[in-house]
Amino acid sequence: MPMEAKVIRTEQQYHAYLDEVQMLMAQMPPRGTPESERLELLTVLIEAYENQKYPIEAPDPVDAILFRMQEKGLKQIDLVPYFGTRSRVSEVLSRKRPLTVQMIRALSVGLGISTETLVGISDAEQSKREAVDWRKFPLKEMVARGWLRKMTGKAPASAEETVKDFVSSLDWGFGVSSFRRTLGGEAYSPTTKYALYAWLARVVQRAREKRETLGPFERSALSASFLREVAQLSWSERGPLIAVEFLEKHGIAVVIEPHLKGTMLDGAALKDADGTPVIGMTLRHDRIDNFWFTLIHEIAHLWKHVDTDEAFLDDLDAPSEDRREAEANRLAREALIPRVMWKRSDAYLSPSRETIDRLARDLKVHPAVIAGRLRRESGNYQQFSELVGQGEVRHLFASNAEELG
Repeated sequence: MPMEAKVIRTEQQYHAYLDEVQMLMAQMPPRGTPESERLELLTVLIEAYENQKYPIEAPDPVDAILFRMQEKGLKQIDLVPYFGTRSRVSEVLSRKRPLTVQMIRALSVGLGISTETLVGISDAEQSKREAVDWRKFPLKEMVARGWLRKMTGKAPASAEETVKDFVSSLDWGFGVSSFRRTLGGEAYSPTTKYALYAWLARVVQRAREKRETLGPFERSALSASFLREVAQLSWSERGPLIAVEFLEKHGIAVVIEPHLKGTMLDGAALKDADGTPVIGMTLRHDRIDNFWFTLIHEIAHLWKHVDTDEAFLDDLDAPSEDRREAEANRLAREALIPRVMWKRSDAYLSPSRETIDRLARDLKVHPAVIAGRLRRESGNYQQFSELVGQGEVRHLFASNAEELG
């Protein structure tokens, strides 16, 4: 039987309760059980003690992580399971990247740092460090694309207010004083942050225009079979259009929106504030093989990784150490060309136009998918260039996206 919980009076009692909280969180007790009730009580007692002990300034989350690393004798590489990649560990600890919800959850359980410390201070610090500079949005390009009304004769302050109104009106995690939505994925970099947020805001805006036509979304419908079903739609010449219709019938909004200058973006996966799943596609590489791999990669993110606090932004030409990107790549490859068939196929062993066509027919996928896989795995992008469907996607969407022309 655990001892009766009492108001914390000493450091020894405080640390004993912290240890017990860490143990209980690792067990993840169901709500309503005695263990869950005790966890909640101990958390309240610890919070009250911390508020009394440190009334002026709570610990910085990065400092708390560094302290716990020193206490436990951990190195940066030991934090990779909590952050996803070595580069993410380095960026967070050097305060170049904010903590995400997944990181906070993992650190709270794995290192025993209170969630209140990680969440509360992280938000406060992020607000200080990342106050929105509305002047850094790509205003001219946004106006040129028709996202904003023309600024003729407007003072700079009025132009900034227009951008602010456009972004903030979406109520999609963009605070007036800070960005709350975390950007993840290989297409994100601090230098492109404002352009990426502008692009995402436009994607969300256009996705909301489709709300009334979307079918009901059931997360349980997402599966390897679902990905495979989407992949086989590539067999048709109108496959990209059919795939968008199929996904929107299943409650997933798909928006084709070209990337903004300076960004290296193929696609994105996110959820709107109401939970509606959204896929954004740029068609940066106007090729059939790229379209299908990007689309299924983003569906895999929706299935496995996306929550309401993070958007995945993908540059699929960039190498990645993120396990989530690796999983999305694996699921996309498997849906398009199952590995059990790939390494045994004539297309892999003796690649030619004939063997590519034969495997494409067997799998009911477009030959461009096979040719694209061969080019990527061999690193020889000169071979089979006539088979990857260059210039055969963008025109399909030109009627509902004039800027693609």
